[in-house]
Amino acid sequence: MKPASLGPADRARAVRELADQEFDVLVVGGGVVGAGAALDAVSRGLSVALIEAADWAAGTSSRSSKLIHGGLRYLEQRDFGLVREALRERALLLTRIAPHLVHPVPFLYPLKHRMWERFYVGAGIGLYDSMGGSGAVPRHRHLSHRRAMRMAPALRGDAFVGAIQYFDAQVDDARFTMTLARTAAGYGATVVSRARATGFVREGERIAGAHIRDLENDREITVRAREVINATGVWTEETQGLSGARGDLSVRASKGVHLLVPRDRIRLDTGLIMRTEKSVLFVIPWGRHWIIGTTDTPWDLDKGDPAASGADVDYLLEHVNSVLTIPLVPDDIEAVYAGLRPLVSGGAAETTKLSREHTVSQPVPGLTVIAGGKFTTYRVMAEDVVDAVVGRLPLNVPASATHRLPLAGAVGYEVLWNDRRRLARRAGLHVARIEHLLNRYGSCVDELLELIEADPSLGEPISSAADYLKAEAVYAVTHEGALHIEDVLRRRLRASMEEWDQGAAAAPEVAALIAPHLGWDAETVKRETEHYLRQVEAERDARRQQDDVAAAAALGEVPALFPGRAAS
Repeated sequence: MKPASLGPADRARAVRELADQEFDVLVVGGGVVGAGAALDAVSRGLSVALIEAADWAAGTSSRSSKLIHGGLRYLEQRDFGLVREALRERALLLTRIAPHLVHPVPFLYPLKHRMWERFYVGAGIGLYDSMGGSGAVPRHRHLSHRRAMRMAPALRGDAFVGAIQYFDAQVDDARFTMTLARTAAGYGATVVSRARATGFVREGERIAGAHIRDLENDREITVRAREVINATGVWTEETQGLSGARGDLSVRASKGVHLLVPRDRIRLDTGLIMRTEKSVLFVIPWGRHWIIGTTDTPWDLDKGDPAASGADVDYLLEHVNSVLTIPLVPDDIEAVYAGLRPLVSGGAAETTKLSREHTVSQPVPGLTVIAGGKFTTYRVMAEDVVDAVVGRLPLNVPASATHRLPLAGAVGYEVLWNDRRRLARRAGLHVARIEHLLNRYGSCVDELLELIEADPSLGEPISSAADYLKAEAVYAVTHEGALHIEDVLRRRLRASMEEWDQGAAAAPEVAALIAPHLGWDAETVKRETEHYLRQVEAERDARRQQDDVAAAAALGEVPALFPGRAAS
């Protein structure tokens, strides 16, 4: 399969298809579960449409801890089924589905008590190693205090008595989700971002499609479908409410906040995991940075813009500094981001006690809802919801095949990785740059290098976001469905979380690079750039507030890029 392009012309064609066809399945929601459901359905031979109100992964699926993991805390809670399922999925992602996007990452688990804790934690991590996908990552190992200090000189010697190192996996969540949508498009799905469902089409008691507003062109479209899947995460109840039916699912939003600090501020050769009074705290390697997270607090404000407050930042700094010899200070923080977890409510008073398992519901004929779950198990969730849908279609539909289906860029990745030095010489780039590109695009890197061959200036780094080439900004628009500056800087590139200025200085340069491909005039370039800069300043202002209400109010000061369109 040749990877599909999601450029402006491809989007225009897909919008026409939405209006002209009747689909077997319409998926509402372009996060990891919705994109996964679209791929699962189209790979079974069904005609599929996928719509997303904002950009691919704009909500929860771009604001996670960037981990593919089984969840050690769920093991301690004796939720063995969830852990086993997640670890099997981790192995599939590492070895077959997305080896170019998912990579092993080591973690150090410090021990605070002698003897019994080593036995207790060691037994648990040993079980973790053996429960699913054995061999996909190295097995755990026990470390003495001295060996752990050599691996983690940033830790206070009196904060632990020894350690255990184990492995999980890491992913760029936004790129992964976009790649799912792109892969689905490659197999024939009609995928359209910036298309908001405003209501459902009804035929008697049955849902038979949806009314869509194309936010890019400010027009209404009616999409007809035999079955509709609601995969809108924390917006599940709001989307379900468009049907006029009362569902049996209640989804609560839990806010998770993460900090980024420079890699040289914490002297570690490994990631770190620590217990807190409520959950766990991760220090996760991310290129030239560390990601520190996360919090777990209820969020009842604007779900489109969860805000990180000063209290969230203080909480994370306090906990990570409790084990560091040289404490982090607020000036060390490069960026902060916040996301919402969709938790299926079971009456628990605290979001930390709600389940990460998923639920499939059919509140009204023609509408199926998928809610809950975690990023790692997106494929299982997608399979389950499509299974529920095909049972109501008058078709002989085969079983899911996505456990055997590589994503765009996976096939040939290993060969190109082994040949990366020759590829670097051919492209005139440093081998480290080629490695970076391969771990972002896999075998699709050839398409990006073709852009550079056609215009060698695109082989230069973006001046204020030098980890990325100019070609990557262009490719984000021509092949990956980016329609705005924020799509490029927040989700295709990750300059918004990796640069001290959150990509503000890069915004004008990126705007100039993508403007010709999006048909922007000078006024549009100015409006887009100013809007991104206002977003950045609002996020900084939110961090200066000490509570959620004030932080959310600060973010709310930035008006929508298209006033009035997204609100209806």
